Formats: sequence, C-alpha cells, structure tokens
Amino acid sequence: MRERKSKDNKKKKKSAFRKIIKTIFMLLLLVLIAYASYFGYSYYLHKSQMGETAVYDPLSATALGINAEKLKEVGRINILVLGESDANQGRGQTPYYLTDTIIVASYNPQTQQASILSIPRDTYVGKKNKSSASANYLASYKVNSVYRNRTNINEMLECVSNLIGIELHNYIMVDTESIVEIVDAIGGVTFNVPIDMNYDDYNQDLHIHLTAGEQLIDGDKAEQLLRFRHNQDGTSYPAEYGDNDLGRMRTQREFIMETAKQLLKIENVTKVVDLINIVQKNVRTNMDLQELKYYIPYIFKFDTSTIMSDFVPGKPEQCNGIWIYSADKEKTAQIAQDLFTDKIIEEENEDSNTINENTVTDNTSDNTKLKENNAISNDTKTTGKGENSGADSQTEKKEKSITIELLNGTANSDTLTKIKEKLKQEGYTISKSGTTTETKKTTIINRTSKSSNTSKDIKDILGVGKITEGSDNAKVDYTIIIGEDYN
Repeated sequence: MRERKSKDNKKKKKSAFRKIIKTIFMLLLLVLIAYASYFGYSYYLHKSQMGETAVYDPLSATALGINAEKLKEVGRINILVLGESDANQGRGQTPYYLTDTIIVASYNPQTQQASILSIPRDTYVGKKNKSSASANYLASYKVNSVYRNRTNINEMLECVSNLIGIELHNYIMVDTESIVEIVDAIGGVTFNVPIDMNYDDYNQDLHIHLTAGEQLIDGDKAEQLLRFRHNQDGTSYPAEYGDNDLGRMRTQREFIMETAKQLLKIENVTKVVDLINIVQKNVRTNMDLQELKYYIPYIFKFDTSTIMSDFVPGKPEQCNGIWIYSADKEKTAQIAQDLFTDKIIEEENEDSNTINENTVTDNTSDNTKLKENNAISNDTKTTGKGENSGADSQTEKKEKSITIELLNGTANSDTLTKIKEKLKQEGYTISKSGTTTETKKTTIINRTSKSSNTSKDIKDILGVGKITEGSDNAKVDYTIIIGEDYN
C-alpha cells in the first residue's frame, strides 16, 4: 500500500514537473514569437518608409531599435579626431598623453559624402606672428602641443577651426588600444605596407617591425603601422610618398579607409554591439554616443571608395630655433571647403556615354585619334597650314577629354543649366553636376595639373572665376563652383 502511494506521488511530481517545463517552454516560445514579430514589423516599417531612395541599412536600424522618422533628421557631422598615446608608456611614470594622429573627419549620411583631412602634428596654430614669437610660444602652439595631456581640448578645437576656416564643436580622443581591439574584432585588415619598418624605443616599450607588401594586419601590427615615422637608422618614407610626418599621415589615411571597407561589410552588422562597447571603453568625446548610433544604419550603406582625403599643405621651417610646419592658409581653406561643404551631385551618365569630339569609347581608336590629332596639331604649329591655325588651345582641349564637376553655389537654379550648355558647346565633358553651399565667388579648381591655357580658356568661357589647384580626389580634371559673381 505504501509502495503504491509512493509510486503515485512520484508520478504526480513528474507530471507537475513536466507541466512546469512545458509552461516555461511555452512562455519562452511566446516571447520569441513576440520578439520575432516585433523585429519583423520594425523591419517592415523601415522598408516601407524608406522608399526607393533609401541610403541606410534597415536590418541594423531594426537591430538597434532606431525609429525610422528619427533617421530622417540625421545630418552632417564634423569631428576633430585625435589618436592619442602615452609618451611615458613603459617608463613607470605618470601617463602623459600626446596626439600622434590629428584628423578632421566629416560625414553627411543624407548625401553619403565623407572626407578626412590630416593635420601635421607640428603645424603652427598660434595667434602671434611666427617670426617674432618666442621659442617657448612656438613650441607650445604646435597643434600637437596644444593638446597638453587632455587638458586643453577647447582651445585645440578653436585652433583647428581657425586653421581650416570651418568651426568645429565635436571631438573624439581615440586611445591606441581601441584601434587594436577594433582591428582584431573584425578579423584583421588586409593592407599593403609601403616600406620595411624597423624601429625600437625601449623607453616607450614601442617596437615596430613590419615588412613591406600586402599582408593581414592584426591589432598589434596596426598600432605599429600607425605610429611609424622613421626607421632606427633615420631613413623614412621615400620623398615621392611623403617622408616622416607626411608619409605617416598618408599611411594613416589609407589604413583608415581600408579598415572602413572591411568594417562596413554586411557580415559585420552582427558585431555592432561589440564594436560600440569597444568604442565606449576606449574613446573620450564630448558627443552623446547614443546619438551617434543613428549614423550606423547609414554607414552600412556607405561606399568607402568615395571617401575624399587630403592633408594641410605647407612647409617645414625653423623660427627662433624651433622647427614648425607652416600651413598655407589660403590653400588649406580651399581644401576644407572642398572636403567639408555639402554637395548634391548627379552623375552625368548621358554625357559620359556619348561619343563626341572629345570622348571615344574604344581604347584602340582613342589612341589612334590622339596620334592623328597630335600629328595635325604639330603640322599646324610648324607650317601654319591648318584650317584654323590660330586655335592651338582649342585643338589641345579637343584632343584630351577634359572632365568637369560643375557645382552651383548660387540661388538661381537656371545658372547651372546655362553654364553646362556653354561648356558642352565648347567641347568639355560635364561628368558631374549639382548644388553646393551658396558662395559669392566663382572658383575653378584644376585637379589634374592641366595646362594654364586650358584653365584660362574655361575662365574666358565663364567670364569670371579664380583659378586654383586642388588635389585629385573628385575623379575629374576640374571642379567649377559657380558663385554669385557670375552673370
């Protein structure tokens, strides 16, 4: 009798346990179904509200719990990025932080335009005349020194703003440890190391030993690559690459862009939370990191090949016994406007695919025509027997496909159409056109070192325009910014 009761009790307990397990399982299943339904509904909302012109990734937006309406309000952001390292690392002393990397970065998610500008760390940013300033003042107002162990960020923002002519409010200080962790988190970055790098500083516990060539760069190698300036024997990057600081800045820019390419692969969407945690742990900033998450869905749709980059032009010189880098302020302001001004650009596909006087689609026939044109041009110059012997500049223009990016900086939308037609009639190819921030003066930027005759010819067509030189980062020969001085 007791045995039967004992067995019945055991059966009841097992039955009750099974019911509890079943209830828990059902609750978990309901939670999963509810979450999946919410996730699916949120994803549907993003897809339906984005329309065909969407430039952000709905999956990451859904995963981060971002409201679709909020994403429409996200605009351009300009940030002073400072890569810092401890000068006393390995010395057993109190940390003293310096900036090995100084970059102004900009991103507009609505137009998917991004740019970076490197600033040499010895750039003089003081207000006093460099010729009469004391040695101590000069040393204190190299842009790297203004940082002063994290204690003077506001003045550094002001100094860099004055240098580039664009007001900056946001900064990010990135510890080298975050670079190591991010690169490791995405499985390393394939990068072509430009030269053999060999340098040891036992005081800083810094050891750089990299072999030239394409290779997988892990976090440790990334730190070595980004901090390298010159070898132990004093040799550095070749002059054509940019020696010492200029070479280091170029390597930093190119590595940042390669890292971005791998970081923004869609398979890394699942690592967003881990990457945010790395950033929060190793980054100091005056920005709300929760607000920055709204940029993430846009970034996963960003084409990194369109990043524009440059560095502050200038020259090293010695003043009062102190070596400084003197920036060319006029060119720096022009580059900053070029990099950080909002532009709405449309590719002129019809122009680029049309065969006309200065556009040939077949490479073989293109080369043949170039030779024929050169021969005709030479005969005309030597014998003067051409049908139009006085049109040397016109011949030069038509034998070379001059591509132009045309940007309207006026309030009159008809101006763009008018100038576009004028330039087309003269045989120029408009490969890009659009609008930019309103400006008073028309600027003609020669990006690929075309002859002064060509630049002058364009100015003559427009009737106005200041001719300047710019870096080859827009994949065109000229950028023309139409100002209000154009009639």
